[in-house]
Amino acid sequence: MSAKPVSELSGKELLYRHLGHLQYLATPKALRLTERDDYETQRRKCDWLARGEKGVFKPDQLIKRRGKHGLVHLGGHEELKAAFQKRRGETIQIGKTTGRLYSFIVEPFVAHEDKDELYVAIVSGRDEDVILFYEQGGVDIGDVDAKARRLSIPVLLNEDEQKPSEEQLRELIGDLGEKTGMVTEFISELYRVYKQLHFTYLEINPLVVVNERVYLLDLAAKLDETAHFLCSELWKGRGGEEVEFPAPFGRDLTVEEQYIADLDAKTGASLKLTILNRKGRVWTMVAGGGASVVFTDTVCDLGGATELANYGEYSGDPSETQTYEYAKTLLSIMTEGAPHPKGKVLIIGGSIANFTNVAKTFSGITKAFETFADKMREHRVTIYVRRGGPNFQEGLRKIKEVGERLSLDLHVFGPETHMTAIVGAALGVRPMPEATVEPHATGRFLLQPERNVSDGGLMEQIRDYCVFFRGVAVQDLTSPVPPPLTTNGSPVKKQRTGGTVRAEGEPVTPPIEGEGAAVGSEGPAFDGAAIGSLFERGTKAIIWGQQQKAIQGMLDFDYVCRRDCPSVVASTYPFTGDNKQKYYFGHKEILLPAYKSMERAFKCHSDASVLVTFASLRSVYETVTEALQHPQIKVIAIIAEGVPENQTRRLIKLAAQKGVVIIGPATVGGLKPGCFKIGNTGGMMDNILASKLYRPGSVAYVSRSGGMSNELNNIISANTDGVFEGIAIGGDRYPGSTYTDHVLRYQKDPRVKMIVLLGEVGGVEEYRIVDALKKGEVTKPLVAWCIGTCADHITSEVQFGHAGASAHGQGETAAAKNAALAEAGAHVPASFDDLGKTISAVYGDLVERGVIVPKPEVPPPAVPMDYSWARELGLIRKPASFMTSICDERGDELLYAGVPITRVLEQDLGIGGVLSLLWFQKRLPAYANKFIEICLMLTADHGPAVSGAHNTIVCARAGKDLVSSLVSGLLTIGDRFGGALDDAARQFSEAFDKGWSPMQFVNEKRKQGTHIMGIGHRVKSINNPDKRVEILKKFAMDRSVFTQETPLLDYALAVEKITTAKKPNLILNVDGAIGVIFVDILRQSGMFTPAEAAETVEIGALNGLFVLGRSLGFIGHYLDQRRLRQGLYRHPWDDITYVLPEGDSLLERESG
Repeated sequence: MSAKPVSELSGKELLYRHLGHLQYLATPKALRLTERDDYETQRRKCDWLARGEKGVFKPDQLIKRRGKHGLVHLGGHEELKAAFQKRRGETIQIGKTTGRLYSFIVEPFVAHEDKDELYVAIVSGRDEDVILFYEQGGVDIGDVDAKARRLSIPVLLNEDEQKPSEEQLRELIGDLGEKTGMVTEFISELYRVYKQLHFTYLEINPLVVVNERVYLLDLAAKLDETAHFLCSELWKGRGGEEVEFPAPFGRDLTVEEQYIADLDAKTGASLKLTILNRKGRVWTMVAGGGASVVFTDTVCDLGGATELANYGEYSGDPSETQTYEYAKTLLSIMTEGAPHPKGKVLIIGGSIANFTNVAKTFSGITKAFETFADKMREHRVTIYVRRGGPNFQEGLRKIKEVGERLSLDLHVFGPETHMTAIVGAALGVRPMPEATVEPHATGRFLLQPERNVSDGGLMEQIRDYCVFFRGVAVQDLTSPVPPPLTTNGSPVKKQRTGGTVRAEGEPVTPPIEGEGAAVGSEGPAFDGAAIGSLFERGTKAIIWGQQQKAIQGMLDFDYVCRRDCPSVVASTYPFTGDNKQKYYFGHKEILLPAYKSMERAFKCHSDASVLVTFASLRSVYETVTEALQHPQIKVIAIIAEGVPENQTRRLIKLAAQKGVVIIGPATVGGLKPGCFKIGNTGGMMDNILASKLYRPGSVAYVSRSGGMSNELNNIISANTDGVFEGIAIGGDRYPGSTYTDHVLRYQKDPRVKMIVLLGEVGGVEEYRIVDALKKGEVTKPLVAWCIGTCADHITSEVQFGHAGASAHGQGETAAAKNAALAEAGAHVPASFDDLGKTISAVYGDLVERGVIVPKPEVPPPAVPMDYSWARELGLIRKPASFMTSICDERGDELLYAGVPITRVLEQDLGIGGVLSLLWFQKRLPAYANKFIEICLMLTADHGPAVSGAHNTIVCARAGKDLVSSLVSGLLTIGDRFGGALDDAARQFSEAFDKGWSPMQFVNEKRKQGTHIMGIGHRVKSINNPDKRVEILKKFAMDRSVFTQETPLLDYALAVEKITTAKKPNLILNVDGAIGVIFVDILRQSGMFTPAEAAETVEIGALNGLFVLGRSLGFIGHYLDQRRLRQGLYRHPWDDITYVLPEGDSLLERESG
């Protein structure tokens, strides 16, 4: 939702802050009260109230006409306190909406007469801002639309010039006597702030002017929430308070709604939940903004409004975890309380997704099912599922399998079933839909599609399909594949044309009516300029952004449409240098240039007429503005959602001046079968093939929703000869082009025989279509339906689907629009559930009258599948290049040996716990984790003189970087310096396991003439013990902490007694102590098998403790040297003994 209401207190604080320079503007400090406050405590914090001045008390919860409803109270301290006590927590009804009063403001009373009250408002529109003014304000103003004078201020490219002149304002205001000048200046400044702060609506009623002062007595305002990144610092009150965006009256957020809202704020996906009736029995979980409205409409249209429990959506490719949290929250409310006598219904629906991985989101839903299975059975929940899109088969299979395993009453359907057909069945008012024998299937890419053509469509062809992905072909070898035949029955010979394998004499798509060249053939392109055509077979585009997947999808569409060359000629992205990027055109690898400079991209590709920009909402304005400076551009598609409305309006203005059509913002794009598609429009290739989008049909459509446009592709292909063109104009409040723009284009194009319009609640654009029908400007059959009819059944204010889907008057409701369209001559179904039937009936009539002559179906060429997607679908397998068992970063949360990183932190496992997970794949006891941390601390450093630290220092002083210096120190670690942990552990373990006594062990090593690793120190001795070893021994022998036996440590200490008797410095050193204690942990903690314990020592894990610990010290030495700014190290001569041969003796021996 872009235009979002703010509280009255926030609206006034914004104006007081930004209009504070107007000396005549009264800027009192209002008191905020909530139902939980103590009135006396809060009163004492307010200076003017503490002084006993009179005040005005009223709720601040977006309630209209508060005075008319008796909610405004005047008076002194006692009256205000009484009003607060009366109203706090009170439940009242305003119209059809019932809500609780919990937030209030108290302001100073302004003594004035009715003649001092004025009315002023500013409203934003697509092409203009309108200032309304009337000299009689207040609660009795009446029909302000009829009374107020209006001043229209057109949107200008230069925002500084977009302002009313003093003459215009004086004409608007009229003669107010001595107040005229003050009011004129105030409104001028008010409009400046209105633009600066990105208001979309502002009403002050009354605006009181008395005693040469201006007072804002009552205010209602909306801000463009999408402009937050521009106005985050501006949207603060005088004390730095953030702007308040309260929920609509009667729509106080529940705990669950707030939880979903918080989830939504943390993700790029869209998660919305509104609880309408906690005790309702019909619940929905719908993917897609437009689809969520359609499903809710259908529930209401079929008589389920009183039982409807919620409205919401999950869309934008949410992760499995996010979907799980959403589904879990929904099910927790659905299964609370006592079971409903009739049981409950859960409708899991959605349109055919463009890019959302259905299987991934359904994994989250099935996980929620497993959590709530018992509760769902207890409440007799019946589940109806209908979904389509990428990998939907795996998603449907998974949810059906889980339903059967959990004994849930579950009915599953795919895109072969009309989108809302499950609603009637769920409500029990229509029969259960029947799934078709041949459902759509991902991966059914036709390797030889010209075979088995029948009048029944492509299903017979698809039965004998091959999956072909890049570099590998997987065929069904259960039956022989006959060679394709020409029309005379003889086997064909193959020839290559433009990267596509085609047969001599193979059938081609018949010519499009009015087009000179057949699809797939070379010939003159159709001149669409005269009829405003946006895309033809030769259309070429430049893509802004790193969008390899979308580009590859466009190229695959080109290939299946038999285009001679790719539609994408280049991409541009300012954050990378010029380069070439690899893509596929069919199974051929091609290189497309990517440019840092957009100007260079257009200069090098002067034939590109379309820009598809994936720039973010923060940068898209500058990107499109730059693109509009290039006269070759005719169409710009803006994918980003939530572009600030003031920026969008200026882009629309600039595009109109340049003669450029903008599709979007907030769009998936559009497509023209057989010619061109934008980005991810149309979804995956299986949907493109199933909806026959590879060749043109006779039906053109326009909608707002991207997901619903995909559904229209499905509905139209199932009920007609297919889509000719489809455009999703975008969900933001001001789309760059309108329904009417595209409908009138379709009217001019002789190839379009009928038109489909999918409008929605909010706005008045559909009435322009009504006018066009009445005037005869649109004469082709128009099937129209406006979604959002459910708004008439929902008492509280709900934001439906898109930013523009909100009615601000009876005329903007979906029901009113549908009635007007029907009256004007459009074919309007009874509900969306009947849309396909209406389209079929109109199409059938056109065929019967000969307006449309169905053409023979010509199958598309084989389209290779990306290897990665084939693997995602489980169609192929490939040995992995790497294997790992310690960490997984692929999901929503990093896993250490299967343990989520959040749990690692919540349970305070520490460095020792992390190391135990990553090194040993085990959750070791707390004392073992503590021992690891002690080892790291004790081995962190041993001064600058040891070889590792010395090397690190020398490297650092030579100017090397940290990594190089660290590595030079680490490379010295070995048998002579550190690195003895493994050997010490191994030697002591072997002696202990053989049953040797400590004396036998010492004697055996003496016979072998080898040192006992872990015994001996150059400096420390039995008389001067190593404190590090003492710490380790004390820790390991404290059974209150170290709760296990340490037999190998005991054995090593017995060996130490023997060796120190010979020489005092032959003590158990730190390497030996760490080694034997760790072996004790491996063997005695119960966490390792004997084989695992032996393997851990064998693979060098214990030496890793020394390496990791000493790395801390080496890094410290490096940083120390850099801080001290030490120069290049040169070893002193007097510390080097030179032993060269004497005199010329070497030369003499060589000559002799």
